[in-house]
Amino acid sequence: MVQVIAAHNLELHDVEARFGLQQSTDPAFFPEWQGVAMALDERDLYWLDKAKANFLSLIKYRLHEEVVKMSILAPLLAVSGLGTAPFVPKAEKQVEVTFPNQDSDADGEMIRGRIDLLVLYQNLWVVTIETKPQQSDVLEALPQALTYMMASPDEALPLFGLLTNGRHFMFVKLLKQPQPVYGLSELFTLFRQGNEMHQVTAILQHLGKLTMELDWKKRKVG
Repeated sequence: MVQVIAAHNLELHDVEARFGLQQSTDPAFFPEWQGVAMALDERDLYWLDKAKANFLSLIKYRLHEEVVKMSILAPLLAVSGLGTAPFVPKAEKQVEVTFPNQDSDADGEMIRGRIDLLVLYQNLWVVTIETKPQQSDVLEALPQALTYMMASPDEALPLFGLLTNGRHFMFVKLLKQPQPVYGLSELFTLFRQGNEMHQVTAILQHLGKLTMELDWKKRKVG
């Protein structure tokens, strides 16, 4: 019988070892989040500022990740445009990754989990979003996000993810070929002056535009 492992039980070390993943700290590896110009109007800014104020008013309480989705992800998707056609958000998409047993005839292992939110564009994965309760460290979402991104059918295209616990945000980039490599953005937070949800929204918009480019499939990945 195949041994089923829940994705949420995996640590980052486990995920890196199983997939042969390496982390790149070279800023040139992940330029897509850097220097993105914001094109938000006053209405967009108002709703993002309202979302920040509402969420910060609740952080004295232990908030379930569903509250994070409702109060933070909903306005991010709405303002960035990733929550409406031609983009299609998919919630709780089940993912399974099988690892055959290389040492014997015994059955292997299967990692199984559900992506919190996956944004698609014509079957291309635009961004994989993994949330955690606001009291959790945002990096607790990284092992699951990387596992789900490795399960994507896209082998040559770069894959992107967003980790959030409502208070903090971090983007992930993954290249599967020739060697699986991932990189992280800087940490965005609601605890600085201004509202860094503006930058997070602009980056989401940018990732959506990259995916919609007509020559995207012809681009060299790297």
